[in-house]
Amino acid sequence: MSTKFSWELHPTDTPADFGAELNEQLPLLVRKILTQRGIRDPERAEQFLRPRLADLGDPFKMREMDAAVERIFRAADHGELICIYGDYDVDGVSSVTLLHTILTAYGLQPTCFIPVRTREGYGLSREGIRRAINECGGKPQLIITVDCGTSSVDEVAYLNELGIDVIILDHHESSTRGRPPAIAVVNAKLEEQSPLTYLCSAGVVFKLAHAMLKRRRLADFDLREYLDIVAIATVADIVPLVNENRLLTRHGLRVLARGANTGLKALNEVTGLRNTPNASHVSFRIGPRLNAAGRMDSPADALELLMTHDADRALHLAHCLEAHNRARQQEEEKIRAEATRMLEENFSPATDRVIVLGSRTWHPGVVGIVASLLMRRYHKPTFIISLDETGLGKGSGRSIPGVSLVQAIHACADTLVSGGGHDMAAGLVIREEMIDSFRAAFDAYVRDNTSEDQLKPRLHVDAEVSLAELNLELLDSYELLEPFGNSNPQPVFMSRNVMLSDAPRHLQGNHLKLCLRQGCHECDAMYFNGGSVHLPDPPWDIAFTIDRNYWRGRTTVSVSIQDIRPALPH
Repeated sequence: MSTKFSWELHPTDTPADFGAELNEQLPLLVRKILTQRGIRDPERAEQFLRPRLADLGDPFKMREMDAAVERIFRAADHGELICIYGDYDVDGVSSVTLLHTILTAYGLQPTCFIPVRTREGYGLSREGIRRAINECGGKPQLIITVDCGTSSVDEVAYLNELGIDVIILDHHESSTRGRPPAIAVVNAKLEEQSPLTYLCSAGVVFKLAHAMLKRRRLADFDLREYLDIVAIATVADIVPLVNENRLLTRHGLRVLARGANTGLKALNEVTGLRNTPNASHVSFRIGPRLNAAGRMDSPADALELLMTHDADRALHLAHCLEAHNRARQQEEEKIRAEATRMLEENFSPATDRVIVLGSRTWHPGVVGIVASLLMRRYHKPTFIISLDETGLGKGSGRSIPGVSLVQAIHACADTLVSGGGHDMAAGLVIREEMIDSFRAAFDAYVRDNTSEDQLKPRLHVDAEVSLAELNLELLDSYELLEPFGNSNPQPVFMSRNVMLSDAPRHLQGNHLKLCLRQGCHECDAMYFNGGSVHLPDPPWDIAFTIDRNYWRGRTTVSVSIQDIRPALPH
């Protein structure tokens, strides 16, 4: 048996000198990881391990922030009607929640609007604008878009024709048509060499709130109490967990653990989360359930959950999100099975560089998840497309390192109606009859812009350790490296010549529980989705991650297998 990954063990560097105090406090393994990640001096190490909110930068350094703040305060001073127009994913509903909170604190009474995916689609649309205005109970003087709007040149011009001012708070790429005619577009992606391009939209809204509070202080408002909202958006939107993102997420997870938000506290209860949450909990428990509401055309449930202060209502909404998530999982499995059958008939992993599939029976809210599953399974840039009865398709894409979906969409623009997003995750609109042409153009783009070496799946291993080194004392320091995510990935370790102490146990959900032994030391490990993997005969080399596990009052080191290969000579 040969692993599908090529393992790449990071060279064993001598750890940097972090000064006597840190050198004594941190295990050698943690100091090695810090060094590998470019942190080599005591000051940077301290900032990374113990980030402080006092280190946040001046929000007015973001371009057009001053114009946005001035226009909002003018609305507050004149009691204007404001509509917040968001998106239906976690970042969108989180951004709407945080912006509503800060505007309300200044005496405004904004209405909130989130489009329904299958009705108005993503972002600003004329259909969405008309429904938003109707639900406002009158024409607003100001619409603030969050997590959308940067590429909506025509829609913003339409709002201007209606006599409505627009502020855009966003983090998406601009279109080739340039800046929309808004009062302010606060988006670091539109600035040259901005250090804040990593922010998600909730992060941009946080910067706006910080700017407003610097300009007009509120004695009874503590912005820190809403960092849990910023944290879940930052993690769920898979933006880089660096610099201020890392700082905000680190402190936001602490607020989340306190249960400050009534809705999130209820959602944690429903999902069985009893312990201190980390970024992984947000990624695999909280984020999917908040996203499921928008995917299944009920984004208002997620928004209301984040905004409610009624514990009973929050618990009801949390159960609703759980039901949406189960429905999403069923739809996801159906699409995945159908897509896999299509690939078995018309796809060659050896020669085809991309995956592009579409169907009139696929739910548009779930295609992005299936694209992610197939991308990881085949290590190919992937678009999965949901077609309506007229043959108009809406697709979601996920990519591999080295292939920018935004650039690919631009290169294939003549086969598409529209498209945009991020390098690693993007969306498009396409006619059914153009899918084959797009697939060919997308494949040619990858062929011409990516080397064969880049297309090979790799498993980056941070360090080699023995199983005996995995103890709670190590975890105490290791957890200072959190939160893990994009641009600060969870370290992957490897151990050599590992044996089995007992036969693998198959658990529900196609998972394996392994009892491992290395020398005199034994430990348990989980191999999630490993039930269908053909295991080689021991001894093994294993690649794995570690976490803290709580079970029946006992705390242990949790080992999660990432890959197994026959033991190689060392």
